[in-house]
Amino acid sequence: MKNVSLAGVDHADRVVLPIGTDYPPGHVLDWHEHRRAQFLYGATGVMVVDTAEGTWTVPPERAVLIPAATRHRVHMLGVSTRSLYIEPNAVPWWPATCTVVNVPPLLRELLLVAVEFEIDYSLSGREGSIAALLLHEIAELAALPFHVGIPAAADLAELCREYLAAPDAGVTNAAWAARTAMSERAFTRRFRSETGDSPAVWRARARLLAAMPLLRTASVSEVGVRLGYASPAAFTAAFTRTFGVPPSRFAASRQSGGPSGSRNSR
Repeated sequence: MKNVSLAGVDHADRVVLPIGTDYPPGHVLDWHEHRRAQFLYGATGVMVVDTAEGTWTVPPERAVLIPAATRHRVHMLGVSTRSLYIEPNAVPWWPATCTVVNVPPLLRELLLVAVEFEIDYSLSGREGSIAALLLHEIAELAALPFHVGIPAAADLAELCREYLAAPDAGVTNAAWAARTAMSERAFTRRFRSETGDSPAVWRARARLLAAMPLLRTASVSEVGVRLGYASPAAFTAAFTRTFGVPPSRFAASRQSGGPSGSRNSR
């Protein structure tokens, strides 16, 4: 099924509902939730998924697992998606929080086939077997580290979301502490207790996540400068250390073929 509303087919007596959707550039799916768990895969572009607990950046040809009944928002930056909406009781192993994963070639091809199914696709034979195999393949995927947590406290969450919207290497712990009327030491201690990271470490990771959308249209050197790194080498080293792959894997020059030379969707 393609470009159909989940609300119109959620009643279907199928454990797995595959839906493909094309979005205009910059489209935002505002805060919402699904009764079903969702496997949200982007063939092109970058997705940024927000929940109350954190922000997940989903590079091209990756996917995010969204738990059932999780309130979330998705920024679609040049994205065509292939989604699976799954009955929660069929996937007791589904992660409790959003999780970004790689999408291997077999899973990608199964997704592309599945979104051509009709709503009442046959549960026996080929279509039912593909739906079952999709769940087996998803269960084998490992989490990728494209995520930062958001503190529960409203004042700290506001600081973090503002920073994610406009990362600035010049922001300091002292400036954030002043915003919350706390000493720098007390602020740092409180922030670490809520996120598990110091404010400086959190900001560094957030800046690197911000590189993902920028790399769609700019070079590694340009993105490094924009994010405040002293040199392309310093940016590349920090990115690779944090995410396990160099930023060149996501650079604009590679987008036509995807970061791994393959193609995908939601």
